Amino acid sequence: MLEEIRCKIASDQFEFSKHAVDQSILRSIRVQEIKEAIAAGQVIEDYPDDKYGPTSCLISGLTPTNRPIHVQCSYPSRRLIKIITVYEPDPKRWSNKFTTRRINDDE
Repeated sequence: MLEEIRCKIASDQFEFSKHAVDQSILRSIRVQEIKEAIAAGQVIEDYPDDKYGPTSCLISGLTPTNRPIHVQCSYPSRRLIKIITVYEPDPKRWSNKFTTRRINDDE
């Protein structure tokens, strides 16, 4: 699944939700950084019954400048991958190189 997501992202077969656009602007995350994080990342959570759209997953990756980025996106079964949200993970909420939620995290 991750390889299919990477292929679609690399060939610009993706779109952003309004929320993802807003968050990327608010958090100063460029499209290139999102692409880099997905290319180098790993799926850390699966959301088979995502309330925000079709089934999705959370990818954690580092940009070449070592900026950690989390990207929630739809599964590759859609024609276009939908980027649902994007953010820089908070080290207080994530451990193990931003791949594991801390136990006291209430989300």
